[in-house]
Amino acid sequence: MDSEFVRLLRSARVWEAGVTELRPFDPATAPASPLPLFTTWFGEAVTAGQPEPHTMSLATSDEAGLPDVRTVMLHGADEDGWSFATHDHSAKGRHLAARPYAALGFYWPALGRQIRIRGPVTTAPSQEAQSDLHARSTGALAAALTGHQSEVLGSLEELATESAAAWERAERNPDTPVPSWTLYHLQPDTVEFFQGDAERRHVRLNYRRAERGWTKELLWP
Repeated sequence: MDSEFVRLLRSARVWEAGVTELRPFDPATAPASPLPLFTTWFGEAVTAGQPEPHTMSLATSDEAGLPDVRTVMLHGADEDGWSFATHDHSAKGRHLAARPYAALGFYWPALGRQIRIRGPVTTAPSQEAQSDLHARSTGALAAALTGHQSEVLGSLEELATESAAAWERAERNPDTPVPSWTLYHLQPDTVEFFQGDAERRHVRLNYRRAERGWTKELLWP
């Protein structure tokens, strides 16, 4: 292994004083279901200045069961589940069509917190997906209109030409539909909340969906 890389790797620090605030977390005070705790932690991440707290890792598996992961944007979290969107013909769209089960991961280093979510994924009605898309920025619509996500790109010039045309169309008609745009809801089977601790006595609270409501359990760090 390259010695300079090893030096850089070992010089990296986690949860530096003045950068990360490791707050106490008492699982006994946690609500009966995970959604209220998620919204509370999300708000605290925003208040703490965590950059892009709405980004998350999305893990799927392909037709052969091989895993894949990427960073996407959270579109909502409510009783329908945790929501994200993509084209139905993208790699993740094809994965979810074949295996409609996924995992999400949030990491908020400003507070030393992680949240892990796993469960089945369903698609929202097309009208809901289009409404979600058109409530977003012009750039989001232009990117969706470009429409070739995960396909092989011939050149950056080709991207620039297609993108410019999509931006012009999005600005001219902000209600342009994108039929392939799909909104997905992940309805969790499990949700784990991880609070880091300076002494490595990390607190892990796991919610498991039960026949009625949720079961809460602590996990060893």
